[in-house]
Amino acid sequence: MGFVHLHVHTEYSLLDGACRVKELARRAKELGQTALAVTDHGVMYGAVSFYRACLAEGIRPIIGCEVYVAPRSRFDREHGIDNEYSHLILLCKNDVGYRNLCYLVSCGFTDGFYIKPRVDWALLHEHAEGLICLSGCLAGYLSRHIVADDYEGAKKKALELRGLFGEDFFLEIQDHGIPDERKAALGLRRLSRETGIPLVVTNDAHYINKEDARNQDVLLCIQTGKTVDDPDRMKFSSPELYLKSEEEMRALFPEEPQAADVTEEIAARCHYDFEFGHYHLPEYKLPEGETDSFAYLTRLCREGYVRRYGGTGTSEMEAQLRYELDMIHRMGFVDYFLIVWDFVHYAKSHGIPVGPGRGSAAGSMVSYTLGITDVDPIRYSLFFERFLNPERVSMPDIDMDFCVRRRGEVIDYVTRKYGADHVAQIVTFGTMAARMAIRDVGRALNLSYAETDAVAKQVPSGPGALNMTLDEALKLSKPLKDMYESDEKVKNLIDTARALEGMPRHASTHAAGVVITHRPVYEYVPLATNDGNPVTQYTMTTLEELGLLKMDFLGLRNLTVLEDAAKLVRRKEPDFSIDTIPMDDPAVFDMLAAGKTSGVFQLESAGITGVCAALRPKSLEDITAVIALYRPGPMDSIPKFLECSQHPEKIRYKHPKLEPILGVTYGCMVYQEQVQQVFRELAGYSLGQADVIRRAMSKKKHAVIDAERVAFIHGDPVRNIPGCVANGVPEDVAGSIYDEIVDFANYAFNKAHAVSYAFVTYRTAYMKCHHPREYMAALLTSVLDNSTKVAEYIAECRDMGIKLLPPDVNESDADFTVSGENIRFGLVAIKGIGWGFIEELKAERESGGPFRTLDEFCRRMVPRDLNRRAVESLIKAGAFDSLGFKRRALLTASGPIIDSVTADSRKNIAGQLDLFGMGGDDSESESVRTIPLPDVPEFTRQELMTMERETTGLYLTGHPMDDYRDRARDVGAVAIGAILNDFAEGNPQRFRDGQEVLIAGVVASYKTRTTRNNTLMSYIQLEDDTGSMELLAFQRALDSGGSYVQDAAPLLVRGKISLRDEKEPQVMVDSIRPLSDLDVPGRTAVSPAPPAAKPDGKPRTLYVRIPSADHPLCRRVKLLLTMFPGNERIVLYMEDTKKRLGAPCLIHPAFVAELEEQCGKENVIVK
Repeated sequence: MGFVHLHVHTEYSLLDGACRVKELARRAKELGQTALAVTDHGVMYGAVSFYRACLAEGIRPIIGCEVYVAPRSRFDREHGIDNEYSHLILLCKNDVGYRNLCYLVSCGFTDGFYIKPRVDWALLHEHAEGLICLSGCLAGYLSRHIVADDYEGAKKKALELRGLFGEDFFLEIQDHGIPDERKAALGLRRLSRETGIPLVVTNDAHYINKEDARNQDVLLCIQTGKTVDDPDRMKFSSPELYLKSEEEMRALFPEEPQAADVTEEIAARCHYDFEFGHYHLPEYKLPEGETDSFAYLTRLCREGYVRRYGGTGTSEMEAQLRYELDMIHRMGFVDYFLIVWDFVHYAKSHGIPVGPGRGSAAGSMVSYTLGITDVDPIRYSLFFERFLNPERVSMPDIDMDFCVRRRGEVIDYVTRKYGADHVAQIVTFGTMAARMAIRDVGRALNLSYAETDAVAKQVPSGPGALNMTLDEALKLSKPLKDMYESDEKVKNLIDTARALEGMPRHASTHAAGVVITHRPVYEYVPLATNDGNPVTQYTMTTLEELGLLKMDFLGLRNLTVLEDAAKLVRRKEPDFSIDTIPMDDPAVFDMLAAGKTSGVFQLESAGITGVCAALRPKSLEDITAVIALYRPGPMDSIPKFLECSQHPEKIRYKHPKLEPILGVTYGCMVYQEQVQQVFRELAGYSLGQADVIRRAMSKKKHAVIDAERVAFIHGDPVRNIPGCVANGVPEDVAGSIYDEIVDFANYAFNKAHAVSYAFVTYRTAYMKCHHPREYMAALLTSVLDNSTKVAEYIAECRDMGIKLLPPDVNESDADFTVSGENIRFGLVAIKGIGWGFIEELKAERESGGPFRTLDEFCRRMVPRDLNRRAVESLIKAGAFDSLGFKRRALLTASGPIIDSVTADSRKNIAGQLDLFGMGGDDSESESVRTIPLPDVPEFTRQELMTMERETTGLYLTGHPMDDYRDRARDVGAVAIGAILNDFAEGNPQRFRDGQEVLIAGVVASYKTRTTRNNTLMSYIQLEDDTGSMELLAFQRALDSGGSYVQDAAPLLVRGKISLRDEKEPQVMVDSIRPLSDLDVPGRTAVSPAPPAAKPDGKPRTLYVRIPSADHPLCRRVKLLLTMFPGNERIVLYMEDTKKRLGAPCLIHPAFVAELEEQCGKENVIVK
């Protein structure tokens, strides 16, 4: 016979199963097995990946799941009862079985989730058709009852399941060397004899090979947050849970050979196959009176054409529109475009900002006339075939940007229109990348933070190291390889991490993806839930392969900023619209040329600001090119691009036919669309054919590239391609052009996307240029949760001559607003102030006029929504400062005032009741008492700023660093924001991991804890007026400087920059000093941190010439070296022997000055 594994957990049993699907299928083939099942815990995340991996190895895939069954109803959630779920194996026989399994697994999340996704017996009875059922492992209902000596209970359930599944129910026996399994197996074999239900032997495979047991154990530790040396951790009690051979499986129960034979019989019943490439588009519901989808789409496009072009349209434009409509109709995507048009139309008609376009969809005339995009494809030389290619039919992919605040409204509309069970968001998986794998495994192996960090830091990272693996890192990083080969502990760490890297670590929701289906989603794919929302269990790519309609509903913050800014402008210009601004304003381009790009979409980084300043953009085309070029790869072309833009006489075209194509980019090839144009205009390709070749080039398909060279130069009659030579281009020139295309095709950017985003870039620049206060107010509102950005934009406002005024009860709105020539802080940013209170305050201010005293404010707000915490927060934030009272006086009196007005309010209510004969006397009510404010001294400036920081997260009327900023700069302290912004670009120019820096700031927060080694460490959040970053201080630094670490304490900290994967940089602290030391005579000699490098990016070296190694000068220099440790280099040149001695140092001005005095200026050089 043979044997088939029917109980297998892949890597998609997250942080539990350790079987990689490809290696799993490969191992099954090596073992001579012909089929294999996947039965992950409660999920089907990996079903399609597993299916493809099996087919690639010639293995028949069996789709299944080990479901959790609730002890009672799946809706019951009583701890101590309903967390005692049991396991059951379900396998798909056919399409019906797959749909039922999808439904069961989905309900486990949507209805039954309680610790685990659970189904119940009632649900199983309703959806058993097409499924094969195995009774489960030791955690199965039957085994549990047998082990608990409830044989009759087990028998009753077995007969129930036999009645439900008929001949497709089997009693599952296992033996991993666990005593209870032997007991369960004895009971199950007895059950089989008494009922005739057949036995099936399985192995609860969680890893592929026996030696992988340790790796899987580490995986469990990562899941549970435990270490391998913790005796109380969750641990498998057997190393036998691997993919065993047929011989090994038959040896487990030699007395029951039929239990192994039946595995192949079960496999033979399972013949479900996924269907790829067949589209399952939802049907667009036509308005009443419309009967033909294509006629309706055509009419919408015709109306849009007139709206877009009026009388300026040309026959070429009309022909393009007809051509696109015909292609869309022939490809079967009419409903697709109507669906997109519908929700975009809904958004625009409800005032929800929509982006001008995104991706290749902006190349479509149909998209433009429908209003899906706002970029004219004719004007900007964009091509439909880049979006929807008749030579390579695939599902269109239209992604949309919406206002980040209102994006959810569009998704809600789609959900209402097509039904909640027809719409779901999409899963995405976080995987253990190389560095993360080392850190996770290091924690599980109980290695110290320092040990693990030292290894992780040697794995290359950054833009040039995307998708870096540990195998590649060992080849590229010599320090990592040396550590691996010399330290057994490091070798063990890396080997274990290699075994686990790349595995899914957790499931989350894709930031934008939404799937819309014709039938309920669970009939196509299983669902999970995330934060209560349904999420598909298959990724976006898999959904597309299965022919489902996937769309990205992205939230773009800058659209929200533009709309908020426009609303502020409309307060003085009611008819203002961002859609009608001129797109060629010289002042805007002058601002960009001046490098004033802070807050401008896509142009904020220091590097791209420099490109703008050098290019001096003069048109939207220039902005488009900058966006396309400022990326790894194309960046190398920037110098040539800038040179040609500034000196047009230097532009050279290899053939005159290239000038109309490349003229807009100064003779440089920048866009994918230009590649298509070159193929069409020079060699006679169709745009569809050209795009197919462009794709092949970008994927480096060398066989296609080499074969296509002949067609490009000499033509291909079969495809009706004349070739360059036939079109008058010399062979050698054609070959040279082709080579250039090949070199650049991998880096060419989609112009449709670049020009769409250039629209947003220009609009943000226009608003900053012509409505700076409104724009910066909206910008600040949008980044309130990012202290670094808030600090950056406040500094930008300062540079623009705009003050940030504190909140004010008589002026502030909810968000930041314009107040005269300045910006007023918004009330929503004050902690303890809710939207309801703000709306009540604004309503009272509008109806009753401005507030004059705190007492009046409280009395007027009592009927609305007065609460003590809100009043205190307003006082601390300075919102009553404009009334002319001291904050200390207001805070002192606020409690009695609130008590008084509340009591008066109750008396008023009692008086109203008396009018209706409810009791009381006829005497006049006591007059309203006004509580005077006490005459007390005001808080200190430091105390006032601390209160502002406490209530708003910002310092409003100053910054604690104001008193120290100049002195800190004098001693070489660098701005925190400078470090954060340099690394934020992903390609730091000024700073590097491990670099020593000196920073100054105030303590925003700190927490101290004890490490595993029983030493202290502190997490300190230090901030200056440019940003905030986390510092890590260990025992040595805390011993000397820990006493200075207090809330709001100004500190001077020396340490080394530390990068951890995708997190913001931290500083590992070497020393801590109070900033007040800078003002104490004799304590001002604080050595600055060394600069990162010379202007050319190379580290500096200090050269010193001395007579000999035994000369007294040599000893003095060495002594000086101990006073200036650092990461730069000094070279001592011995005149007598001509030898050089090198050492690390800090090239500080004081060090250089001392050396010059000791050795003579002529003998000291820095270069």
